[in-house]
Amino acid sequence: MRLAYTEDQELFRDTVRDFLADRCTGTDVRAAWAADSAISTRWAELAKVGVTGIVVPEEHDGLGMGDEELAAVLVETGYAALPEPLLESAVAVGLLAEFAADAGWLAEIAAGRATASVLLPGRRLAVEAAAADVLVIGLDNGDLHVTDPGACELTAHRSVDRSRKLYTVGFQPTPETLVASGAQRALARASNRGALGAAAQLLGLTRRMLDMTVDYAKQRVQRGVRIGTHQSVQHHLANVLIKLEFARPVVLRAAYSLARDLPSADRDVSMAKIYAGEAADLAARNCLQVHGAIGYTEEHDLQLFMKRAWALGTAWGDAGEHRDRIATDLLGDAPAPSTPSF
Repeated sequence: MRLAYTEDQELFRDTVRDFLADRCTGTDVRAAWAADSAISTRWAELAKVGVTGIVVPEEHDGLGMGDEELAAVLVETGYAALPEPLLESAVAVGLLAEFAADAGWLAEIAAGRATASVLLPGRRLAVEAAAADVLVIGLDNGDLHVTDPGACELTAHRSVDRSRKLYTVGFQPTPETLVASGAQRALARASNRGALGAAAQLLGLTRRMLDMTVDYAKQRVQRGVRIGTHQSVQHHLANVLIKLEFARPVVLRAAYSLARDLPSADRDVSMAKIYAGEAADLAARNCLQVHGAIGYTEEHDLQLFMKRAWALGTAWGDAGEHRDRIATDLLGDAPAPSTPSF
């Protein structure tokens, strides 16, 4: 096992990184906060780079790549705090490609002419459901439905990150919307893709907050001295870097396992979500402390990345949910060991 990107994966990742550096600035993210939908003309531009069709099969005009390539790209979308729902679309695409008899949506998504939203068992909110062209819904009994969002009762909910447009979905299943029954395994894999993608984005967010704060510490002068020369500041930022470097291979391992459908995939994905979430949480706290009062203000870009990190920390399962899943995977239904007495 080689926990590193291949040359081709690095090339694609770098292409996406350069595109986002130019087309997804703090100003662009703020515009998504103010808009009714975060989906903009940038979605079609992303399609030209190949991003929207990254996991769309080649026979439907996509790139036909897998979870490793998707994770590499999502790290960069996290770094830029990309408002468009690329992760949610990728999760929906996986289910559409496997089950939808009419796969026309796949080519439309790959071309940047359509977007998809998804709602899986155990999840309460669908991202960009009102603006999506197609909504993929998985039920607790394993049924999979594909429907027009306009046929559902959508209720908007405000996120701490206001570029994430969240909706609860009132949906009445019908035989016409049903595309598969007994799809529990596919739904579980789709949920894993969502958790892995969120972990990858959290890695990118961690790196962005760290980069911003290192630059700030080099420039900010207090009492005639740059604050970056203080050991206390250096230790705060070094602790974030350590967390990031420990989380990175865990996310790469999860992508490797999920791409190959290994038996350890559930556990590996949960580990990735926990490690990446902890890194992003520490980055938000320490970088805010180094910035001081200015970091709290909406005028400063740091808050855009902190709030995205807080939102993704609970998306696709929070740390408690994933720790429980790891415990179940390792221990099964065995009772918790009793505390020894001495």
